[in-house]
Amino acid sequence: MNELFVMIAITMLAVISPGPDFAMVTRYSYAFGRQSGLMAALGIACGVQVHVFYTVFGVAVIITQSPLLFMAMKLLGAGYLVYLGIKSITNTAVLTFAEASGSAPTSWAVFRSGFLTNALNPKTMLFVVAAYSQFVQAGSSLASNFAYGLFMSLAHWVWFSLVALFFSTDRLRRRMLEKQRIIDRVIGTALIGLAACLLIPGIGQS
Repeated sequence: MNELFVMIAITMLAVISPGPDFAMVTRYSYAFGRQSGLMAALGIACGVQVHVFYTVFGVAVIITQSPLLFMAMKLLGAGYLVYLGIKSITNTAVLTFAEASGSAPTSWAVFRSGFLTNALNPKTMLFVVAAYSQFVQAGSSLASNFAYGLFMSLAHWVWFSLVALFFSTDRLRRRMLEKQRIIDRVIGTALIGLAACLLIPGIGQS
């Protein structure tokens, strides 16, 4: 029972720590409204399952034991964050509160962005691998392994849905849309900085 509470606490702390997922949900929520924020949250939750699947089936062992393969994954994930950051920094479209919801990207486009942001994040991979190595025994059934993975996704979905609900409130959206160019640059810079944090330690160790 104690292990269960420790597992829940570690998972929740990892989920609420600021990172690319937080930046992604925040931007979609304030810029395009509640539905976009919630779809981004759902995409992130589903992206977690990518890490769960390859961890459960042992692919993560290969990745973590192969520096070149792991570095390739880090480059891919960091490259996607840089791409998102540049898009945010160079965004020149200034939305009013009335226009924002009408010009929102499709639900699929938002879901895909959330999914890729999480699925290509090697830090999420490392967390999933570390968590499974601590709490899942060698003889554990696939059902119990995937049950923990579903809990990870549920934790991500609940937390980022709350983030979406907070940043999509009308009053906060109005204020943030008035400062959207500054906010977009801050979010874009944060995403690029997070990409650098992913790469620099790996480069130094290679």
